[in-house]
Amino acid sequence: MTFLASGDTPQTGSPCPPSPPRPSLAALQGKAQWMALLMLAVGMHVLESALPGLGPWFKPGLANIVTLVALVMLGPGQALMLAVARVVVGAMFIGTLFTPTFIMSLSGAVAAALVMLAAWRLIPGISLIGVSLLGAVAHMLVQFATVEALFIQQHALFYLLPPFLLVAALTGWLNGVAAAYIVERLQRPVEPAAAGEAAHA
Repeated sequence: MTFLASGDTPQTGSPCPPSPPRPSLAALQGKAQWMALLMLAVGMHVLESALPGLGPWFKPGLANIVTLVALVMLGPGQALMLAVARVVVGAMFIGTLFTPTFIMSLSGAVAAALVMLAAWRLIPGISLIGVSLLGAVAHMLVQFATVEALFIQQHALFYLLPPFLLVAALTGWLNGVAAAYIVERLQRPVEPAAAGEAAHA
């Protein structure tokens, strides 16, 4: 049996593993922005659920404004995750998780997000308004297909599709205008204060 003399330190068989690298400031800032956008999108999703709509499968799609902002500011992958997360978290808040309403909302949100991401990447020079219009149309088409395939099973349902697509295009245009304005304001450089404003009287 070996005793350690005073002042000796015990020797271990293997060195301590290196600590994991700390995330960069840019990574932390990106996560904070994503969480802030998610909370905003969930709030708009919950607010939208209380608004009157043209049936259970049509809402103005206000939360898509946040998805469009995330698409420009954070990239396609983060925007897709935000679109899915806000539907799931929003459904938990309003108590519709795993209900038919949740299935319709999730299918439409994922379809709209995928179409918007594809348009943003593949169509050169497309504006956020054009991206939003395509997303709104895809959202409505997939929701109608989901309702007909899973719940109603009546082809006559598609007679309602043209007016719903028209309204979806209108709301998609409005959401695109709002998203473009928000992105323009966020990307605008901060102008330095005038020298006279810093002086005290």
